[in-house]
Amino acid sequence: MSPSTVLRSTVRDSPEKVGPWSVGPAAPPPARWSPRRKMLLLFAAGILSQYSLDVLVAGLSGWPLAIRCLWALGMVASALLMDERSASAVRLHSAFLSAVASLSFIGLVLVTGATGSVYFHFFPCLPLIMCLLYPQDSLSASLSGVLCSVGVSGLLWVEGRPVSEVLLWAGVVVTATLIGAYGAREFRKAQRAEAEGRVERARREALEQLAISERRRAHSEKLATLGQLAASVVHEINNPVAFIHSNLDYLEQEVLSETPASREELAEVFRETRVGVERVRQIVADLRGFSRMDAEEPTECALADVVSDAARIARLRLQHVARLEVDIPAELPPVLAVRRRLAQVLLNLLVNAGDALEGRRGAEVHIRGRQEGARVLLLVEDNGPGFPPDVLPRLFETFFTTKGPEKGTGLGLALSREMVEQFGGTLVAENRAEGGARLRLEFPVSGCPSNSLPEQAAFR
Repeated sequence: MSPSTVLRSTVRDSPEKVGPWSVGPAAPPPARWSPRRKMLLLFAAGILSQYSLDVLVAGLSGWPLAIRCLWALGMVASALLMDERSASAVRLHSAFLSAVASLSFIGLVLVTGATGSVYFHFFPCLPLIMCLLYPQDSLSASLSGVLCSVGVSGLLWVEGRPVSEVLLWAGVVVTATLIGAYGAREFRKAQRAEAEGRVERARREALEQLAISERRRAHSEKLATLGQLAASVVHEINNPVAFIHSNLDYLEQEVLSETPASREELAEVFRETRVGVERVRQIVADLRGFSRMDAEEPTECALADVVSDAARIARLRLQHVARLEVDIPAELPPVLAVRRRLAQVLLNLLVNAGDALEGRRGAEVHIRGRQEGARVLLLVEDNGPGFPPDVLPRLFETFFTTKGPEKGTGLGLALSREMVEQFGGTLVAENRAEGGARLRLEFPVSGCPSNSLPEQAAFR
């Protein structure tokens, strides 16, 4: 980065001011006209516009207009001063507006005829309206219900109405308040359930996307491994194809010649040709099966079969590099894993061993298996230089590799450990005392929980 770039970046990101000008990024303007504020201002305008109803009810009078002006002024002041960033402030704002609306309505009823006012019969409606306006908060509806109950009871009591009528109207207002509060509570429960449903759906989608991403990452690592084997695969296929081609030429000559070879010779040629075709078919089938990206469930699988699958492909890489020896007892108990993924892990380890042994005389790679208690151990060992001390602690870090960009992605060992751990196993790297590297895989025997297994002695 050039000095001028650093300077521009420093000036652009600095919050300091020089005179009236700010050299930092401009702060976004405060959201003064949020939907809630606009709604309150619209209600304030509606309250003033309804003065025409007061004129029809009580004639031209200054008191209804004064009450409506105070009511609207309270709503405007609340809209301008409300702090929407604080939940407690919004709750107090809602309670304040509810109190203003209730007291203003009581005053409006009082100046337009008291119990004879047309508005008197709307007392039970006001708590319901508060519940509709503020369904997230029961305080507003409760406060409005209390004030309206006191107001309607006071108006009736002042006029000397019977106690039964006073109690009846107070009970109607309280009932309306309870109905509104119940409806608001159910609305809040439905909203919470909907929000939880959205969160759960988002969580499931995220998990699905993560699973897809993991499968794609595993598939990419498979293709990278196969890419490293490409030259060996071509060489391995060319050998049988060469003598298939030679045999076909021989058969063509014999069929067209006047003195064809004996039937035994022709049968031998056909057998050799069939062996070559079968060899090519086996290589292609192994590669195709290994590269498939299926979302499989773990099943019981025999380690001998898994090692056989990986070793067949790995020999394409190791045949000119090192001697591969496999010692997996057939009586080893099965482990719970995805066979194709476990074969990918072993192939990754064998290809890494081949890269480490490149150009080394007398190189050997050994795969050994053994059962120790409720654990099955699988060791991949070589007689190479081993892991350098500074590399060993970082061996399973994602994107860490000591290979060149044309050979390593830094994902193979990290992905291998992840897959082994998904099967309840462990993958550990270490150096052998006699020299060389060792990758130690441990799996719980199928049917034995991995978290309840005892510690096992190290296999040497």
